[in-house]
Amino acid sequence: MDLLIFDLDGTLCDTKEDIATSVNNTLSELGLPEKPRELIFTYVGSGVRRLIQQAVGEESGERFDRAIEVFRRHYMDHLLDSTLPYPGMEEVLDHYQGKKKAVVTNKPIHYTERILKGLGLDTRFDLIVGGENGLPLKPAPDMILYVVDRLNILKDRCVMIGDGMNDILASRTAGVRVCAVGYGLGGSDELREAKPDFFCDTPGELLCRFE
Repeated sequence: MDLLIFDLDGTLCDTKEDIATSVNNTLSELGLPEKPRELIFTYVGSGVRRLIQQAVGEESGERFDRAIEVFRRHYMDHLLDSTLPYPGMEEVLDHYQGKKKAVVTNKPIHYTERILKGLGLDTRFDLIVGGENGLPLKPAPDMILYVVDRLNILKDRCVMIGDGMNDILASRTAGVRVCAVGYGLGGSDELREAKPDFFCDTPGELLCRFE
């Protein structure tokens, strides 16, 4: 492989606790009951609007707009409270330092860039593409295709590494290989059943997989 494309939440970094805290803060400010953190974890991966829609139970309206506003403000201030790279992930990035690497995530780009810079990971990637940048979110293939085109790499020399069905579906539509990871937020059994090109249970298993 000449290009490794990483998802962020549940793949590169363990972000779930900070996201859950901000969701429950939002629900509390709106006078709504908080939700179990494990349930909120299952909402992650399809962008902020989908996250809040699932948490609040509404797709539009004044309360939904208020929830979006509250979440965005709180999360921006707390997105690095407990978020860290998964153990072994920095070793993976070091191992593949000679290859092109990119981030493709449905997380809004301003959160994505702040997290990667705050963790000192931003300089590890040739391109970082996040949500709310004018391109459709995964499972649409557009962000992956944008990266492949910008970095001028043949599709059959690229692999998308992610923890969700959105990553698998987007990769297949884009025509690149996909590696599902079982340590993130997605359901391991569901991901295996989707028959990705590669499957890794731990970040360490990513080492030497894409030479």
